[in-house]
Parts: sequence; structure tokens; C-alpha cells
Amino acid sequence: MAHEATLLYQLELPVPFTVAAGTAIEKGTLLKLTDGMVAIAHSGDEDAVCGIAAEEKTATDGKTQLAVYIRGIFKMYTSAAVTVGDAVAASATANEVKTADASCVGAKIVGIAYETSGGDDETILVLVNCGCVNNKAYA
Repeated sequence: MAHEATLLYQLELPVPFTVAAGTAIEKGTLLKLTDGMVAIAHSGDEDAVCGIAAEEKTATDGKTQLAVYIRGIFKMYTSAAVTVGDAVAASATANEVKTADASCVGAKIVGIAYETSGGDDETILVLVNCGCVNNKAYA
């Protein structure tokens, strides 16, 4: 998979989320939160996220639970310039983050950028803290 997130520091144990039995999800995939605590691969700009896949799931393994990191420090790819300290959100490109818009709050916040990125396809350190508050929304 291209652009998977890489765990550098685990801050909490992964949490089990429900996944579809016939779905393949690679380790390091940024996951979208759906109703009923169900995780699917993120696919859209500013999706509500639940975390990052802690393990690989194949379409034929029959599993319906997946370990998901909701908090940790990860090396992640950017889809645009990001400044250290920015709240970051899922971008329209799979497994990439961008600076969160001021209206982006709640589960749409992936975490906080610990480094600055000059543009597309660069890697930065991100404190993944799914659902943290975007202070820009209150400025």
C-alpha cells in the first residue's frame, strides 16, 4: 500500500473496531468511523476518522474485528503544506493528511502536526489523537 502511516510511539493500546468480513485493510491504513463503531478505509476529504489499522486484515480471513490505534505518534504523508502545531484532518487522497479547516472539529480531526511539510507526498510526525479539538474553530 502507498502512504501507510508508520507507528513510531504507541501511547495507548489499540482498540477493537468492527470491520466487514470480506474487506481487506492493510496495516497503517487511516480508517473512517461509521455508525456502530465500524471502521472502513478512509476515502474522502475530512472523513470522520477512528484511527489507524494496527494490523493487516485480508478479505478472506473471516475476521470481523480489527485492532485500531486511536492515539500515538505516527509518520504520515501530507497532501499539502502543513505547519507544525496545525490540527490535521484526512485529505481526499487515501492515507494522507492536510491542515484542518476551521470548521473541521470532533472526529474529523486526526491529530496535531509535530513537523512542517512543504507540500504533497512529504512525511511528517503527527500526534494522532482522534477526535481532539481544533482550536481554529473557536478563534
